[in-house]
Amino acid sequence: MERKDFLKRGFGSLLGIAAIAPLVGGCSKTEIDPTTTSSGTTTSTGSTNGSSSSNCSVTPSETEGPFPTKTPANFVRKDIRDDRTGVAFTVNITIKNASSSCAALAGALVDIWHCDKDGYYSEYGGTGMQSVNFTTVDFLRGRQTTDANGLVSFTSIFPGWYSGRAPHIHVHIYNASGKSLLVTQIAFPYDITNTVYTTGTSHGYTKGAQDTKNENDNVFSDGFTTELATVSGSISGGYTLTHTIVVSA
Repeated sequence: MERKDFLKRGFGSLLGIAAIAPLVGGCSKTEIDPTTTSSGTTTSTGSTNGSSSSNCSVTPSETEGPFPTKTPANFVRKDIRDDRTGVAFTVNITIKNASSSCAALAGALVDIWHCDKDGYYSEYGGTGMQSVNFTTVDFLRGRQTTDANGLVSFTSIFPGWYSGRAPHIHVHIYNASGKSLLVTQIAFPYDITNTVYTTGTSHGYTKGAQDTKNENDNVFSDGFTTELATVSGSISGGYTLTHTIVVSA
């Protein structure tokens, strides 16, 4: 089965897992207006969810997809690049607790994983879902524990894209005891991804513009207002993603 067919049919039924419907409705604006500074840095502002006790909706649950990390505890590391090359990328994720007036959640375990610049995942492959076999490597997967401010940071490369999906990062959050709190995904502003994919050829991004935007994506199409990250930076200097995820702990 091709990966895009898997995506269209839905992950839940094929994996034997009930798909959890997102908690947030449609987005009022699907394209973010970028701001460019004199230094050439471009910033697209995403969700403000979690910024206060009155703006504190639990982030939608999403499928962990067909390529979840098999043994997350093996990848406690900040730098998740391994041998993957691409535009430099820093991921800063803050976890807030809706059950405590959106206070920072310290001590939470945060797993992330995403595809490389060519759209491939580690730990999988050699099938119709992903033809290139990466079953013996584990790039672009990592786990960190939130600090007193609820923050974790990862050093990575800017994710690529594959047919049928908008660019995204998978996130699984557990409490300090290992209880699963939320599986979700992070969406990217289109103007930033389009810049990387159409002008980042010197860094190996050769596929051109993505074929699926957030509003047409099977995961994000029913609303991605609270899943949209803020991304700032440039091709030459690298990008930084900043995002808040709200859980109920």
